[in-house]
Amino acid sequence: MKKLLLVATCVSLFACKESQQTIKEPAKPNFIDLTTLDGKGEKYLKKYIKTITEDELKEMLYVYASDEMEGRNTGDAGQKKAVEYLRNYYKDQQIASGTKDGNYFQIVPKEFFRKNSGLNASENVLAFIEGSEKPEEVLVISAHLDHVGMDKDGNVYNGADDDGSGTVAILEIAEAFKQAQKDGVGPKRSILFLHVTGEEKGLYGSRYYAENPVYPLENTIADLNIDMIGRNDDDHKEDNDYVYLIGSRMLSQDLHDVSAAINKKYFDMNLDYRFDAPNEPNRFYYRSDHYNFAKNGVPVIFYFNGVHEDYHKISDTPDKINYPLLTERTRLIFATAWELANRAERPAMNGTDVKTE
Repeated sequence: MKKLLLVATCVSLFACKESQQTIKEPAKPNFIDLTTLDGKGEKYLKKYIKTITEDELKEMLYVYASDEMEGRNTGDAGQKKAVEYLRNYYKDQQIASGTKDGNYFQIVPKEFFRKNSGLNASENVLAFIEGSEKPEEVLVISAHLDHVGMDKDGNVYNGADDDGSGTVAILEIAEAFKQAQKDGVGPKRSILFLHVTGEEKGLYGSRYYAENPVYPLENTIADLNIDMIGRNDDDHKEDNDYVYLIGSRMLSQDLHDVSAAINKKYFDMNLDYRFDAPNEPNRFYYRSDHYNFAKNGVPVIFYFNGVHEDYHKISDTPDKINYPLLTERTRLIFATAWELANRAERPAMNGTDVKTE
């Protein structure tokens, strides 16, 4: 495991840019057709997909899931290091804050957590790219930034897959969209890159955002939630081309259809829907941060690799990650987000099962 030296180097590199103010770029309308299923945006999508690389995902994950982050327990010192890493990353990439004060942090107060939980105040991290034509409509891409900390003997639960994998995927996706914006082909809808805290304690960070949205939920077209996409589960040990999708058709058949079409055209991955039901015994639909959007009427997709032998153990470390598969899944999510951010209509609320429990 990469420990103090690598993290210290990374933090110091970011720190030198701490004083730089990241200004939200004004929307610059463009009239280029960027849709990829029915339009002419395929060459642009393929260009920016290539910017999402295995090497960059691996480099970031070895920092984010290092011992120096102390398992990122909600409200603790290691989690504070993690949110600073995220904020400094977005500053370094010149991606604007998603909060109105420009601080990148949405504070989740101590009082919001369960009484007598012993948890300290924590932070969601929000970064934002404004849309060029429909800036008021927002696509959310989310992952949880926390993990479960350390045990009584000081052993670190690194949480490389849970959810370091989703965290670094968002960072790569954000960087790709930012490069597209710099090149004059930025998304037509706005994109909020949302890193939520307190997931391991009960989905607190996403619930706080849903109850205190920075951008109105009625203007939020979908949430693509990424929670554990770096490993293979027992049912796919030899399958390096799969991902579970949960929730895609419950509120919006349109969302499901776009997701499936993007996959068929560009990836042909095995999209496994076995957990895509509200009454599924594992109840995965209710167990990650997308649920706090779904129950408020926002269409969702939850990307997930399934549970494996290192789930919530100190052995969930960066060396166990399947980096080629993490890269392919990240690219799939980016391509889906690209289409959703650029197509003419937002996903309709025409799902097959709109139950929110």
